[in-house]
Amino acid sequence: MRIARQLPIALLGATLALTACGTDDPEPENTEESTETASAECGVPEPAERNEIGDGTFPVTVDDSVGEVTLEEAPERIVSLSPSTTESLFAIDAGDQVEAVDEYSYHPEEAPTTDLSGYTPSVEAISEYDPDLVILSDSAIDSVEQLQAVDIPTLVLGDAADLEDVYAQIRLLGEVTGKTEEADAEADRVESEFNAVVEEACGSLGETELTFYHELDDTLFSVTSATFIGQVYDAFGLVNIADQADDSESGGYPQLSTEFVVEENPDLIFLSYGDESAVEDVAERPAFDTVTAVENDAVHLLDEDTSSRWGPRVVDFAEAVGEAVQQSAGQ
Repeated sequence: MRIARQLPIALLGATLALTACGTDDPEPENTEESTETASAECGVPEPAERNEIGDGTFPVTVDDSVGEVTLEEAPERIVSLSPSTTESLFAIDAGDQVEAVDEYSYHPEEAPTTDLSGYTPSVEAISEYDPDLVILSDSAIDSVEQLQAVDIPTLVLGDAADLEDVYAQIRLLGEVTGKTEEADAEADRVESEFNAVVEEACGSLGETELTFYHELDDTLFSVTSATFIGQVYDAFGLVNIADQADDSESGGYPQLSTEFVVEENPDLIFLSYGDESAVEDVAERPAFDTVTAVENDAVHLLDEDTSSRWGPRVVDFAEAVGEAVQQSAGQ
């Protein structure tokens, strides 16, 4: 199983452990607790709240996951250790300011990918690029003090909780790079295109209510509506079967059982890993031939990167979900 996508922190440790153990593990223990599943309304999310947009001049001070960060001048040698951040930097025309990116930041093609780790950053390795700004995700927050100790400005951007966070982070990156106008335009574009996809799909659904199951890997880890991924599905009015299996320890990423999924009988199944063989494998699981999604050829393979990152390509994720919704609605 690849870990090339940007995984949520809550799931990272479990995923690494599963990777190390291989695929001969016994059937996952059923961790479900019965709870109510709320019906979602299909429709465009509430407009994102905007902070006042700067004029692109420096010095500039912004708030991140740790506190305040002040930059006296526009950075010219950025090290980005977050794939979502890397994609956003290039989308706002700040790519020329990026000196190096982590090993999984391979989009766009011109991104200067290195073997730097975004999960366990080496301050020594980062320092070799002589950065005037390092951007980290929450998974690497422990490195902040070490970077600051060698006078390297550091910005920590946490996982997006919802779509508003996506737009806000794009605009924040505009503030710290001096690309405020470009970032504002990009955030507007992403929001507008996402909403257009949702409106078209909702128009095809009418009063139809569809249930779904999002599978992160073949050990049946899933996502609830409390996660960023779940928020995207929520916009389409899809009912998430994993919401019934959530508990206080899952962090929004419960591990389901085959029995539970079969019993819940989702109308749609989305796989955010593997290739077409993964779709075929789902149909071959015990009793899965009785699941509506399998019977109706509604098991959909997603791009594992666009379906887990919260940058500009969230529109691509939405388009994949929207197409699946319209197919199931008979369009």
